[in-house]
Amino acid sequence: MIRGRQAGFTLMELMISITLVAAIATGMLMAMRGGLLSLNRTQARLDENRRALGIQRILSLQLSGAMPARTGCAGQLSPFAFRGTNSALRLVSTYSLTEGTRGAAHIVEYQVAPDEAGTLKLLVYERLYSGPGSTAEFCGESVALQGSGQPFVAATRLAYCRFSYFQMNPDTQFRGGGWVTAWDSPNMPSAVRIEMAPAVPDPVRLPAVAITAPLHANRLFDELHYYDDQ
Repeated sequence: MIRGRQAGFTLMELMISITLVAAIATGMLMAMRGGLLSLNRTQARLDENRRALGIQRILSLQLSGAMPARTGCAGQLSPFAFRGTNSALRLVSTYSLTEGTRGAAHIVEYQVAPDEAGTLKLLVYERLYSGPGSTAEFCGESVALQGSGQPFVAATRLAYCRFSYFQMNPDTQFRGGGWVTAWDSPNMPSAVRIEMAPAVPDPVRLPAVAITAPLHANRLFDELHYYDDQ
């Protein structure tokens, strides 16, 4: 009777219990770690998708904000400050990356540059527009961009990235027309399109898609020239 009341766990039973508790705790920690890693990967992908959508919106607003600024080349009335090729674009926009629509106008330069592993990337340069005297680079025949300061990387690891410009047909009351790969007209195009695609598609990330932005400037160079002469 006395021995039965004093009976307890043996050392072997205690070791087995501790081992089982440790195994269960290890399994729970591994499951929590896997869940946290999955959550971090999902959050990173969501952040990248939000960034991609935000960049597309910024580029659309910046292109749509193109203003018919004069270049002041050779001290005479000159064409609008808008030049572009299939791999470079320079314009004056009322929308900037740092100030949005609330700041001063900026000279914006887009440039397609080589990236790692033979891919391409889209760079955006900005600097303050301070009148016709700050647009001397629009007067040359070349549209090659030199860029100044630290660029904003809008897209990376692209298979291709090219610009095109919609040219209206003035003979049909501005209806019709088509897309061209270079723009050196004294007037401004009615729309700009940036076509790009990722080099390696990823089904869980938003791909880089084409951006088509209408330009709302409706003044013609000939009309400004007429009114200034008057």
